[in-house]
Amino acid sequence: MLLAACGGNGEEEENNASASEESSEESSEGSEESSGELELGQENLTQPYVAWARETISTHMLGALLEKVGYTVELKQVEAGPMFSSVAEGSSDFHTSAWLPATHASYWEKYEGDIVKVKQVLDKAPLALTVPSYMEDVNSIEDLKGNEELGKSVDWKVTGIDPGAGIMQNTQEAFKEYGLDNWELTTSSEAAMLAELQSAIENEEPIIVPLWKPHWAFGPMDLKMLEDPKEIYGGDGDQIFTVARKGLKEDAPRAYKVMEQYDENYDMLEKLMPKVFQEDRDAAEVVQEYIENNPDQVDKWLEGIPTE
Repeated sequence: MLLAACGGNGEEEENNASASEESSEESSEGSEESSGELELGQENLTQPYVAWARETISTHMLGALLEKVGYTVELKQVEAGPMFSSVAEGSSDFHTSAWLPATHASYWEKYEGDIVKVKQVLDKAPLALTVPSYMEDVNSIEDLKGNEELGKSVDWKVTGIDPGAGIMQNTQEAFKEYGLDNWELTTSSEAAMLAELQSAIENEEPIIVPLWKPHWAFGPMDLKMLEDPKEIYGGDGDQIFTVARKGLKEDAPRAYKVMEQYDENYDMLEKLMPKVFQEDRDAAEVVQEYIENNPDQVDKWLEGIPTE
């Protein structure tokens, strides 16, 4: 009886040990699968961006977060077209600047088969033709049609930015839809447009520009966005997405996870944009300062992700 009892306990122990080993192996396999989702993978990443106000902050912020978790991130300043095409072709990995469904509709239609929406980082980002608030008689895009006095005062010109920008395409469409046959959209850069806007305001002269929110210009300058009854610029506003090339999730799992958790808000952007564009500070320095002073927010962005 004792031998039988001992024998029984031995088999039970062996069975328990075997079950424990199997459980351990399953746990180990599960752990490997779990850790595999957050492997570093491809260590060098390329992030293109256009040097617009919000995009400069967003790009440097996401780049800095990715470097905290082990990546080397190259930031490439480009125009809007190459920003999308380079990600679609795979020579770049991701960007934080897809304004959808309206502003970048043409780029999205062209490249959506090769680009993945990773995360909506900001909601309700409105765009519109914009004027100084002292232009009291101009409140809607419809007010531009046949307005001889206004047209002559600005040489029938809307002062634009870089030609590849989605808001420039929207403005050309607005000219057609609102019958603004006499009007011309000039091209330059965001910086040049803002310099003209600032100069006009200082002299209380009329000026019309395409502009959007979030943007630091709405802080120091008293501006109003013109009503857009036909919603050429997207109505209440676009949503802004981080987008990536197909395959990046498998190639750089940890980076993709950061992108899935990264988001923005107006409060953060409106604090950081003036430091770069009014105080003329380095964007990387401003972003690093924010990261150091806001550990709770950084922990939220990097929750569950190993840092190096």
